[in-house]
Formats: sequence, C-alpha cells, structure tokens
Amino acid sequence: MSNTSRRRFIAGAVCPECGALDKIAVDLDSDQRLCVACGFSEARPVAPSISEVQTRVSRASARRVETAAEPVRLVDPKATD
Repeated sequence: MSNTSRRRFIAGAVCPECGALDKIAVDLDSDQRLCVACGFSEARPVAPSISEVQTRVSRASARRVETAAEPVRLVDPKATD
C-alpha cells in the first residue's frame, strides 16, 4: 500500500486478528479494512440492498389521490341543549 492512500480510522473498532482497539482503518481508495497494529486486512463488507415494502400508502398511485378536507365540529359534552 502506498503512503499516499487515504485512510479513515473507525473509532471504537476492535481488530478481529490481534484485538487492538482503535487501530482499524478503511482505505478509501481500495475499500479495504486494515489494522495498523498487526497488518490484518480484509475486503469491506457490502451492505445488503433493502427495498421498501409496497403498501397502499407507499404506492405512487396512492400519493396522487387528493383527499377532500372535511370540517371538524367540536362538541362540549357538558353543554346542555
């Protein structure tokens, strides 16, 4: 790895190889996790793609429907007629 690579250290990360705290960095150029204490290196895990569950509210057709506004009448239960 060259000295000009860009690294970002991960706070609180523990190396799975040597157990050192705060020694794990992510190489932003190659997307590798590495330990600066023992030299451990592995490919960074890929996040799974999450799709939104289709519901009647999340469908595009549901967002196009405009619901008419209705006035609300407040009734005082203690009032006598």
